[in-house]
Amino acid sequence: MSSSTLDPAAGQVLGHYSLPSARPRPLGNHGGFSGARLWRVEAAGTPFCLRAWPPGDPTPERLRWLHNLMAAARGAGPTIVPHVVPVAGSTFVSCAGRLWELTTWLPGRADFSHRPALPRLCAACAALARVHQVWADLFPADGLCPALDRRLRRTAAWLSLAGSGWRPRPAGDDPVAPWAQRAWRLLSAHAGRVPALLAPWAGRGFALHPCLCDVWHDHILFDGDVVSGIIDYGSVKIDHPAVDLARLLGSLVGDDPAAWATGLDAYTSIRPLSADEQALARALDRTGVLLAAANWLTWLYRDGRTFDDRHRAADRLAGIVRRMEGWSASTPEG
Repeated sequence: MSSSTLDPAAGQVLGHYSLPSARPRPLGNHGGFSGARLWRVEAAGTPFCLRAWPPGDPTPERLRWLHNLMAAARGAGPTIVPHVVPVAGSTFVSCAGRLWELTTWLPGRADFSHRPALPRLCAACAALARVHQVWADLFPADGLCPALDRRLRRTAAWLSLAGSGWRPRPAGDDPVAPWAQRAWRLLSAHAGRVPALLAPWAGRGFALHPCLCDVWHDHILFDGDVVSGIIDYGSVKIDHPAVDLARLLGSLVGDDPAAWATGLDAYTSIRPLSADEQALARALDRTGVLLAAANWLTWLYRDGRTFDDRHRAADRLAGIVRRMEGWSASTPEG
């Protein structure tokens, strides 16, 4: 369902916030590929972000948990976390089969790729460390690394699917087609190596806490060299911080070892990580890229998922394929 189809519901939701005269401006597919829809709302000179979550995801209980985590992080100092606007004793509204939230609009732009610089990289990693520190202090946990289990299960599912004789069969006019074909060849060579890459950390206990689990280039806003916002908390899970470092550094600096070292130094200056945990971040990055390619091929050519902008989906897969092609032909460590 497009943002324009939901525009009448957006107006109803704003009425719950006593903002019936505010005019929400739909932001199209800026909600990413999850099915969320976003609007920018101007009210009395103050900008807000109105989000309609995908139908049924998250549940009310999970959304309350996410909002509590955001409030805890913001209350401890990091104003890079959006403020969730309360409404009628809650933090969300149910309307048109979706849950809706209104948050403050954070300034800045997700423009690291256009203005890459080490001070900005350090600022991003330090900002992540500050959010992690709050959550680790308030919501500590321990156990096996959930990201490892997710990757191993996903790998097994992919290998089973590929071994069944299935393969993606894109149409000739599909903009994803050339990237899908290249991704298939690369996965055929490298997907089976995922368990070995993760084996050094399998079965081991770690200190865990809530992690963003999808903190990447487009979710880090900058104002100059300063991080002005971290957005999108929909994927938060209890996990090891290495999973966030993997996603962030992989999306910002790819396979540049010097930049990785700089980013890890910035993070560990605030939250120490052992050399072994830093190596885990690299392994999660490599395996995450492989499985991202598997996910896209499965979504597009087995599950038949549709996206508002097929060309944007092609761009996302292209970025994944380029990283895979940059690795050594003999081993994905590169």
